[in-house]
Amino acid sequence: MVTQNPTRPATSSAIGAAERVLEVKNLFVSYVTPRGQVKAVNGVSFFLRAGERMGLVGESGSGKTTTALSLLRLLQPPAEIQGGQVLLDGVDLLRLSEAEMRRARFAEIALIPQGAMNSLNPMMKVGEQLRDTIRAHESSAGSKEIDSRIEKTLNSVDLGPAVMDAYPHELSGGMKQRVCIAMGILLSPKVIIADEPTSALDVVVQRQVMETFGRVQQEIGAAVILVGHDMGLMAQFVDRVGVMYAGKLVEVGPVRDIFKDPLHPYTQALIGSLPTLQSKELFRGLSGLTPSLLSPPPGCMFHPRCPKAMAHCSVEIPELVEIKPERWVSCLLYEGSQL
Repeated sequence: MVTQNPTRPATSSAIGAAERVLEVKNLFVSYVTPRGQVKAVNGVSFFLRAGERMGLVGESGSGKTTTALSLLRLLQPPAEIQGGQVLLDGVDLLRLSEAEMRRARFAEIALIPQGAMNSLNPMMKVGEQLRDTIRAHESSAGSKEIDSRIEKTLNSVDLGPAVMDAYPHELSGGMKQRVCIAMGILLSPKVIIADEPTSALDVVVQRQVMETFGRVQQEIGAAVILVGHDMGLMAQFVDRVGVMYAGKLVEVGPVRDIFKDPLHPYTQALIGSLPTLQSKELFRGLSGLTPSLLSPPPGCMFHPRCPKAMAHCSVEIPELVEIKPERWVSCLLYEGSQL
């Protein structure tokens, strides 16, 4: 059973009225291989309101991390962004020069990575890495001012100033992840992308880190995209959820509505696979495998595994449409319907 987590703010009505800080429009990303193009992100569109927490969830290979990294333009070859717009307060990040994009990272849009140990330089003390982040954006800042800001930021994530003089290997996993959170909020960005930030931590430390992240996110007023596959964590932390499958968004809606009344058969399967304290039923998995993005099936990408597939699902490609306020679904079951 998923319990209410204090990290989730009770501000859904205020968030619903907030302006959009980020709009992703028709984003396409492919991995160019000798065998052909792998369409990892295939026409993804969504928006993020100021101060909102949105989750991107799906199986491994669904395209959620590729989507997240493309927003920051951190993809490496053979990945290529082949189309779309990423509008941050109206500015298309995909049209910025490399120098302009470097200035935007951390200051406007920041990343909290999945593996803190792999993200922090093992040869540099934590304080120096944080100093570099500030100096890259504010070359005129003095040393005392920089250190004061770093100490204040570390304190906000429950780390003492002594951490500045430590190397990453001298810190625990939870402490390293808090350093990454501190780096992400250091310049008070408008949007923070957290890519499975607690996947390598035990459940107790995971909760502590997410509580810290939720608190500091509210303090600076940033919007958040949380990438992951843990539906329980999504239920406890985010306001809205986008469910991805085979490079596409198949359902988007408020997190409570998604759990109470999932619409897409894939979302229903994800929710149905969660264990509860009330149910003693056998574990229910989803038959079949995710499709090859190199040679995807015709029609709806999910139809080979879908228990509700119809004849035309293997021919027609469903569009992501809003079938009732704040609920978007990409499924031919709801074609032409308004719930």
